[in-house]
Amino acid sequence: MNKSSQMSSANSLRRQPKQQRGQQRVAKILTAAAEVFAQVGYAAATTQQIADRANTAVGSIYQFFPDKLAIFHALEAEHMQQVAIVNARLVAKDLRRPLVQTIGDIVDAHAQYFEQPIPRIVYLQYFLESHPGLFILFDENFDRLLIHQFADLCQQRNPQLSREKSELIAEVFHRTYNGLFLVALKADLAHRQKLYTELKDLLCAYLNPYIGDDLLILHSKVMKCVECGSDRVAKNGHRHNKQRYICGACGRQFADEYRVRGYPPQVKQQCLDLHHQGMSFREIERQTGVSHNTAINWVRQSHADVDSEA
Repeated sequence: MNKSSQMSSANSLRRQPKQQRGQQRVAKILTAAAEVFAQVGYAAATTQQIADRANTAVGSIYQFFPDKLAIFHALEAEHMQQVAIVNARLVAKDLRRPLVQTIGDIVDAHAQYFEQPIPRIVYLQYFLESHPGLFILFDENFDRLLIHQFADLCQQRNPQLSREKSELIAEVFHRTYNGLFLVALKADLAHRQKLYTELKDLLCAYLNPYIGDDLLILHSKVMKCVECGSDRVAKNGHRHNKQRYICGACGRQFADEYRVRGYPPQVKQQCLDLHHQGMSFREIERQTGVSHNTAINWVRQSHADVDSEA
């Protein structure tokens, strides 16, 4: 069973709410469940406690969810979808940014996201409490996927790294990140912010010898005039958020076009997955930042590829 079919299974309800009021009720139940699980733990939580927190009758919960485990699976599916969007946005950012900014963006994005009750409790339950059958989407395979993605980033910033070394660096990064991030989530807000700052410094110090700014190949590019090829080129302001240059030899002015173009494969696949789950193109644009026209073209191309294979 692939991730998409797993997610559909995990997110299946006993009765799908069709009207907005029903959808709001389900959302309220899920938020209440996350809060109850956080307070007493999954094992000790009851549907009655969830109903009380949601200010609804237990019967209303059973209209949508057959049991407590189904509620948690719905929380897991919601988190899987949203964290994939958060990570896709991070992967899509320009690789030429300084390492401290790249790591800062990763930590800050996750810190903001995990303040929400649903992702917070799913994350904490995954690392702190073992319960048979509790997780069907998050497992070691998901961890390996994140490690592979960060290994890709390492090799893009420093192509001299072997794949084996990149994977090792990415694994150390991933395990260290989760370990200290978990401690931060369990701390009070003031101490949590201090730990996030230390986490950024720790990760930058570890990664700098491997993918630091001085090793970033894109930064070592020598700018040459597009007209005469001279390297007597100076910066000449910005236009449309692009660096402009002027050639001291021939006087030609031009923009810096040496930049990463398009979206990473992970972003494209995320948009396709969201479309297959029934999300509208406008909503995909709002969630991922990818133009709805681009998403439409990707879906059309995927259909064309399937037809050609058939």
